[in-house]
Amino acid sequence: MDLSTTYLGLKLPHPIMPGASPMVDKIDLVKRMEDAGAAAIVMHSLFEEQLMREELATYHHIDVHADSFAEAMTYLPRPDEFNLGPDQYLEQLVRIKQSVDLPVIASLNGFTSGGWIRYAKLMQDAGANALELNVYYLATNADEGGDEVEQRTIDILKAVKQAVTIPVAIKLSPFFSSMASMARRLDEAGADGLVLFNRFYQPDIDVESLEVEPTLKLSDSSELNLRLRWLAVVSGRVRASLAVSGGVHTHLDAVKAVMTGAHAVQVVSAILQQGPDVLRRIREGLTQWLEEHEYDSLEQMRGSMNLLRCPDASMFERANYIRILQGYKV
Repeated sequence: MDLSTTYLGLKLPHPIMPGASPMVDKIDLVKRMEDAGAAAIVMHSLFEEQLMREELATYHHIDVHADSFAEAMTYLPRPDEFNLGPDQYLEQLVRIKQSVDLPVIASLNGFTSGGWIRYAKLMQDAGANALELNVYYLATNADEGGDEVEQRTIDILKAVKQAVTIPVAIKLSPFFSSMASMARRLDEAGADGLVLFNRFYQPDIDVESLEVEPTLKLSDSSELNLRLRWLAVVSGRVRASLAVSGGVHTHLDAVKAVMTGAHAVQVVSAILQQGPDVLRRIREGLTQWLEEHEYDSLEQMRGSMNLLRCPDASMFERANYIRILQGYKV
C-alpha cells in the first residue's frame, strides 16, 4: 500500500509523526519514535519569552544601572519553567539531526515579530528541514479588533518567510472569526502549511491560595471533530499543505483526518499515554483499512470527504447542528 505523502515540500513515506512536545528533549526517545516508524520529528517550541529573557540578560550586562531591569525580568517566566534555553534548543536540534535519519521540523512560539527572525535563521542553519510557527495569542484587550489580531499573525509569517528559505507552517488556534478566510490570507501570504489546531490549555483557580494554576489534560479522540470540520472546509481551497494536531489516537482517527484533507497527522497525547509504538499501530491500522476498502494509495483517499467533494457537504455546515438538536429525544 502506498502511504506516501508530501508535507511542507517534504516527501514522506506516510503521514504519521509526533507533534510538538517535550519528548524530543531525550535523544533515546527520539530514536524510539524513529524505530516506531515516525515520518518526521516535530520539536517543541522555543518560546518568545525565552528570547526576551536572553536579550534582557544581555542588556543587563551592558547597562547594570538600568532601573527597570529587575522589574522587567519579573514579567517573564522563570528560566526553570523552560525545558531548553535558546542555545540548548539549537544544540538539541543539531543532536537530533545527527541521531536520526528523519526530517526535523523546528518550532517557534510567540506573538510578535521581534525575536522570531534571528532564531528562525539559526534554526535553519542548525539543520531544520522546516519551521512550525505557533502563534499563541489571547486577545484580552477590548480595544484591539479581530482584524488587528489576524494581521499580527500574517505579519509574523511574512517576516519569517523573508528571513528563511526552508518551508514554514503556521499552527493556528480555532478561534478566528472566519477560519476559511484566515486560511486563505495565510496561504496568499506564503504559508507552506497550516496546522489545525493549537490546544489552548485553560488555567484553573485555587480558591484557597487565590492563585491561577496551570492545568494539563491530554486529548482524546473527541477533540478531533473540530479539526475534521475545518480541515474539510479548508482542504482544496489553499495551496498550503495541511496537518492535523489534536485528537488523533487511533488509525480510524488518521483515516478521518486524511479523508478531510490532511497531508500530515501529528500525534502527541497517544504517545505520552501508550509510548512511541502507537505510531506503528496507527500506521499499520491505516494500511489495513485502506486495503480492506480497496484503495490503491493514501492519495486516492485524501480529501474525499472535504467540503468540495463530500456527498453531503451541508453536514459540515448548519445541517449537522440542526439535525442533532432536533433529533434529541428527552
